[in-house]
Amino acid sequence: MSLIKTEHELEIMRAAGAIAAEVLEELAAFVQPGVTTRQMDEFAAGQMKKRGAKSAFLGYRKYPCHLCLSVNDEVVHGLANDRQLRFGDIVSVDCGVTYKNFIGDTATTLAVGGCGVAAQRLMDVTQQALSKGIEQAVGGNRVVDISRAVQNYVEGNGYSVVREFVGHGVGRTIHEEPQVPNFVDGGGSQKLRPGMTIAIEPMVNAGRPEVKILKDGWTVVTQDGSLSAHFEHTVLITTGEPEILTCVGKMPFALKPA
Repeated sequence: MSLIKTEHELEIMRAAGAIAAEVLEELAAFVQPGVTTRQMDEFAAGQMKKRGAKSAFLGYRKYPCHLCLSVNDEVVHGLANDRQLRFGDIVSVDCGVTYKNFIGDTATTLAVGGCGVAAQRLMDVTQQALSKGIEQAVGGNRVVDISRAVQNYVEGNGYSVVREFVGHGVGRTIHEEPQVPNFVDGGGSQKLRPGMTIAIEPMVNAGRPEVKILKDGWTVVTQDGSLSAHFEHTVLITTGEPEILTCVGKMPFALKPA
């Protein structure tokens, strides 16, 4: 069963979400050509510590880094290392923080110094797919309504949705029920109830949807070598409009027009 949060728990989750969002904002200003993903990871760890938080990923199932940093054809779970980022790279930054025993989970994809038209369109479509999913995160709807909205938008724009990895509930642990796929899979009948907190996170490939895991046991890449983008927010289901918890300053999330 999904976990309904109390108002006290939600106040902590709002703070955790704001911290995660602030770390991403600081990273966006930090990233430039020549920076390594290890430097990004260390920078983020410092930003978390400064805010009284820590990485929710480090040590989770023995994961060795503070962030998931996935470059170009890497989809998710990329490991920080000495790879220098180059102008035109795109890097997915998945940031989970733990603050007072609750988690804020968010992700964005950044262009390093700038990028080509094709990469920018992929990022724009993926971010907009997230918005489409959030629009459906309304009390009384079902998980499948989110899944359908994301899939229809992504595939309608000529891209594919990764099947092997999905969104999820989040709270005291990184992964709670329910699972939130970015595609319709015959499930997803669970109703969305006020007080539920879920992470919606489209992972979108420019080419085919198939992925594989590298020999490091973590890094997921597209099988065909195509670019991939990833955006994520932690969302609170309410009696009205969804509330985005992973926003800087806890400002409302502005849904972009189609």
